[in-house]
Amino acid sequence: MAGCRPCCAPLLLTRLPHHSRPLFRRAHIRTRAIQSPQSDRTPQGRRRFPYMLTAQENKDLTSVMPGTPMGELFRRYWHPIAAAAELDDRPTKAVRVLGEDLVLYKDKSGTLGLIDRFCPHRRVDLSYGIPEEHGLRCMYHGWMMDETGQCIEQPFEETVHPDGRFKEKVKVAGYPVESYGGLVFAYLGPQPAPLLPHWETFEWEGGWSDIGIVELPCNWLQCMENSMDPVHLEWLHGYWGVRQQQDKAVRLGLAEADSFPTVPRRHQKIGFDVFDYGLIKRRVVEGTTEEDHVWKVGQPVVFPNVLFVGSVVNCTLQYRVPVDDTHTMHITWFFYRAAEGAEPPKQEKVPYWYVNLYEPDGTLIPDLVNHQDFVAWITQGPNAEREKEKLGESDRGIILYRKVLKEQAGIVQDGGEPMGVVRDPEVNKRIDLPLERWQALSDVTWMTRYMPLQQGEPPELVSTIEQVLSTWVGEKPWTEAQATLNQ
Repeated sequence: MAGCRPCCAPLLLTRLPHHSRPLFRRAHIRTRAIQSPQSDRTPQGRRRFPYMLTAQENKDLTSVMPGTPMGELFRRYWHPIAAAAELDDRPTKAVRVLGEDLVLYKDKSGTLGLIDRFCPHRRVDLSYGIPEEHGLRCMYHGWMMDETGQCIEQPFEETVHPDGRFKEKVKVAGYPVESYGGLVFAYLGPQPAPLLPHWETFEWEGGWSDIGIVELPCNWLQCMENSMDPVHLEWLHGYWGVRQQQDKAVRLGLAEADSFPTVPRRHQKIGFDVFDYGLIKRRVVEGTTEEDHVWKVGQPVVFPNVLFVGSVVNCTLQYRVPVDDTHTMHITWFFYRAAEGAEPPKQEKVPYWYVNLYEPDGTLIPDLVNHQDFVAWITQGPNAEREKEKLGESDRGIILYRKVLKEQAGIVQDGGEPMGVVRDPEVNKRIDLPLERWQALSDVTWMTRYMPLQQGEPPELVSTIEQVLSTWVGEKPWTEAQATLNQ
């Protein structure tokens, strides 16, 4: 892994900049495989679980507030904070990200700004402010800020003191923002800012994209650890999730009891690697071998907080953006590819929609794939009590991910640059990622049925997606489709 210290080197993980005690004891970081015990102790009484966290270590690993190791690490990356089209509907939006309260706005000239949410005059909420030709004006007394956070107008002060320079001394926090792929990204770290990564999916053409947004009442790490846990697919989705779908179908009179398959394909082997931009998880399940792409290529988790799920026909980028220590903004960017030679619908902008999280009775929606993940994450509590965990063989990826988080936080605290930060414009023209292409499939026709991952997508968007997917009916086998994808 480029730029990383050897795993045997000590980590200087001390809280920034006003704390001095060590955060993480190096003795807790181990890379050997974990056993899968029947109990948590050997006959000799030695604990088998090599990576237990204390409550304080858990807090240190999950907090993203300014000055914390994870907060400083996350501030070295760009994060999506809104759909660009949201600002077309309303040009101001209150944003809380990495524990900071901000306002995102688009002024009449089209300039985007991300500044402190509260006016420096009398602390009025600027998400109710007035976008002007160049800047955002407070509706209370007319003070105006530009995209850097600099005060550029104070109407009454300037009337009383025409030659005064008071406004030059007034400045609030302001952060760089960029619009790309239908999303607005923000960078809250030190300057100079790195380049906003141009992942290959944002460069794809000949398809349709949209964006689903939901705020989850849980810490970001619960979401990301799920992505390093392949075995959960077998039980959460392949067993419990199928039963939830069956129960709903029976209630609606669409199926008979026990009509759905409820025996998941068991995992035989899991593996994990680190690459330039994150981690890769691999798996072998019943019916596959190490020659199948689920092992041979694997699935990338882009560091520090993005899951990439791709296929010949569609893909998603799932961003798990920390709002604060107990809330996560889950933003999913979807792309649906039309078959070669087909004309996808014209798309002037990328539409967005807000994901429904709860049933009418207040329980969590359980019957779609992403919602099944949401249930698992949210029910761990606002911040999972990892000091009570008993880790097993299926948790090897989680242990590796925690180790990489700590190592990269140490690099930042030592003044270095963490993994995956992009500064070379040539590299950033298009960054390709490992992509599972499911070679075991003989064709792609099964993908022509729209299978929603989240609830709340407007009917008109569903209709458009189905139109795109219908272009694959009777289409080419996987090997030819792969060639199309790689063009």
